[in-house]
Amino acid sequence: MESSSSYGVEKLQERCYKEWMGLQTKHIDDLKEALMCQQNNDHKLEDLVGKIVNDFKTYAGKRSELSRRCCANYFAPSWNSPIENSMLWMGGCRPSSFIRLIYVLCGSQAETQLSQYLLKVDENFDVNHGGFMSDLTATQLGKINELHMKVIKKEDKITKTSANFQEDVADMPIADVVLGDAAVDDALDKHEEGMAVLLAEADKLRFETLRKIVEVVTPVQAAEFLLAGKRLQLSLHERGRVRAHVCGGVGDGAGKSDRTT
Repeated sequence: MESSSSYGVEKLQERCYKEWMGLQTKHIDDLKEALMCQQNNDHKLEDLVGKIVNDFKTYAGKRSELSRRCCANYFAPSWNSPIENSMLWMGGCRPSSFIRLIYVLCGSQAETQLSQYLLKVDENFDVNHGGFMSDLTATQLGKINELHMKVIKKEDKITKTSANFQEDVADMPIADVVLGDAAVDDALDKHEEGMAVLLAEADKLRFETLRKIVEVVTPVQAAEFLLAGKRLQLSLHERGRVRAHVCGGVGDGAGKSDRTT
């Protein structure tokens, strides 16, 4: 009965994820259109960016609710490919990676080719024609760097707490684990509850990092940043799915899936 219930929760979590990934595709289309028509239309861009940020907040809330019913699935999702799962931090991407993407977009000549690939909206339009991320001011970069340092500290704190939870489980007497002592189940329940709290904290940090980035940059820069991030995420998901298929069907859950902060 418990196994059946866990399976049902996993399916709800996978459905939530697929709905989110479908929304990513729509966001990309909306961002492309808005950037191509961005002249004298900052209000439209600002509204779209705000909607996308709020959509992520809603998704994070759904994840948090579902994780309270079964948290473990989010740390090695069956709907991801193995390569994607190997890159997860607390059930998702590191918030600091959002800022590293900004550095790529406004950085060195060596990164220009990647930026152009990520931001290409169609064959006849180059979103870099107006500068955008490359035009970040010294003040903006200073705020982004300050945010980066704060986010890394918070990531480290969450990671340390997670490690402490793992050590608590490892400290359980082997005999209790083998014999199936009731205390073991209680300890594992406590561990999963703690990890669910950490997942919610990590998602909150992802959301807050995204929100603060959007506050620092202009609407056009925010749209460029979001477009690059979503294209990168979908590209990694697709490449992971293909690699899993080539490796003989390992990660079939991801192979059947049609990928998010």
